[in-house]
Amino acid sequence: MEIIEANVDYKLIGKRIREARKKLGWSQEKLGEVIDVATVYISRVERGSSQVNLKRLSQIAIALNTPIEQLISGTTTKSSNYLNREFQELLSQCTVEKQKLIYNIAKIVSGIKFI
Repeated sequence: MEIIEANVDYKLIGKRIREARKKLGWSQEKLGEVIDVATVYISRVERGSSQVNLKRLSQIAIALNTPIEQLISGTTTKSSNYLNREFQELLSQCTVEKQKLIYNIAKIVSGIKFI
């Protein structure tokens, strides 16, 4: 079995949690009360200085009425253009050389011939 490494961007997850919380008009204290954690924990999670485990992330997602995949990846598979956002975010983190490589791989997979 092959092990796949994945980097988790806790700062980005924290930013999404903060956005979802503010959209509801909640304070960090309110979210902390709802999921029974200290306000300082919510603050650390939102800053990305504390890694949030899946159980706690699930509690946060339920409390904020936000799909957990939205907090992790910024999109949901229910959106019609979720892959566009996924690719855009992925590509923005790549060097120009890696972007060219991804582009060429996409061309091969889609059957487009190189010029």
